[in-house]
Amino acid sequence: MNLHHPAASGWTRHVTRGAVRVATVALTALATIAASVVLALPANAANVVTPGNFTGYGFDQCTAPTQASMDAWLNNSPYWAVGIYISGDSRACTSQPNLTPTWVSNQLAKGWRLLPITLGPQASCTTRPRYLEQVRINPSPTNGYSIARSQGRGEADKAVAVSQNLGIVTGSTLWYDIESFATENTDCRESALSFLSAWSNQLHRLGYVSGVYSSASTGIKMLDDARVNRPGTYTMPDRIWIADWNLKADVFSTFVRDTGWMPHQRVHQYRGGHPETYGGVTIEIDNDWVDLGLGSTIAAEGAHCGGAASFNFPTYPTRRIGDSGARVRTIECMLRLRGFFAGTIDGVYDTGLGEAVRRYRVSRGLSSITVTGPAAWVAMLSQGTGPLVKYGAASLAVRRLQRALNAADAAGLPITGVFAGQTNAAVKRYQSDHGLPATGVVTTATWNLLFAGTP
Repeated sequence: MNLHHPAASGWTRHVTRGAVRVATVALTALATIAASVVLALPANAANVVTPGNFTGYGFDQCTAPTQASMDAWLNNSPYWAVGIYISGDSRACTSQPNLTPTWVSNQLAKGWRLLPITLGPQASCTTRPRYLEQVRINPSPTNGYSIARSQGRGEADKAVAVSQNLGIVTGSTLWYDIESFATENTDCRESALSFLSAWSNQLHRLGYVSGVYSSASTGIKMLDDARVNRPGTYTMPDRIWIADWNLKADVFSTFVRDTGWMPHQRVHQYRGGHPETYGGVTIEIDNDWVDLGLGSTIAAEGAHCGGAASFNFPTYPTRRIGDSGARVRTIECMLRLRGFFAGTIDGVYDTGLGEAVRRYRVSRGLSSITVTGPAAWVAMLSQGTGPLVKYGAASLAVRRLQRALNAADAAGLPITGVFAGQTNAAVKRYQSDHGLPATGVVTTATWNLLFAGTP
């Protein structure tokens, strides 16, 4: 993607993205795709729609990284979305040796959100020397820019064909990258709008969601102005990817009104090409804030033990025989759900509950006492599966994590089930306190500490 600051676009990345500092590229090149597309079953019909519902950090890089690089970043970086170039004759990375159906399926199965990008014909008045005449949008106004519209449909056909071959299933979002250009040139601007309108229409016909990436001050502003000032003249993309390198990880730009593509229909490329290193792997990337679908969200929490108990508190003080109250009902309910307590959930910490607590503690490798202290709370609140979760995750596991962190060091987290800023900070603090790399990524090592009741 091409950069013209402050309208940040990412030209340097197309020229330099091959300078990934890890062993990335080796395997197969994408075949030339005919403009006439016959839809086939995707390479893996079990693949999920991408990107789905997500709010969090992403990155884009011209050449798809190796599997080893993706795994290192999955387990050590804040990123969980990645832009990949799948088609288009204007790409610098026309060879994608790592980008295979297996690569796509592996990333999706591991939770990565893929943002597939096409970089084909560019605006007729672009000043970038890379975009040769034969890969420019035809500016002829004849028949309402019919040639430009035909080009847009053709690029959509190609993008869908490649997506189908890679296993990027229908319902997924495909992005067109149109780099910065002089929007004051009427035929250049109108042909670009016609091209992008046809791109969106054709993607819709073929069952995909349409997205457009561009510089905030040129291509995105052009779309937003057409949306507001000439509604209905052009089909707008379903989603926009705003290149504005203002270093703000949010969905806003001064070049785009806040009324369009909101909520949850924007990506913001907020920083341009630079190297970052995670898990010993360095990649040259652009930074993106992704907010798509419904965002990272989770259904409301159901009632526990028929509504007799809440599991959600900012702190979990020590409770022992003779105590009573809401936290005691939590202990009773949790132990009942785990098969250690069969008494009435009445909020009274009696000897029967004390014995249940003792048996639970022993089952978790804790000392054989009847007190529910920090270790017992952390073990009880975290108990369950231990999936990888990080910024942008939304799940029951995140709720368990938030409760356990509140018990471990009084983190005071709201129990939302959504992994965002406060939870990220609390995870890093907990990891640092216990000698783990403070990545903010909850892997098996962090879960195991919590499962063991480590406060």
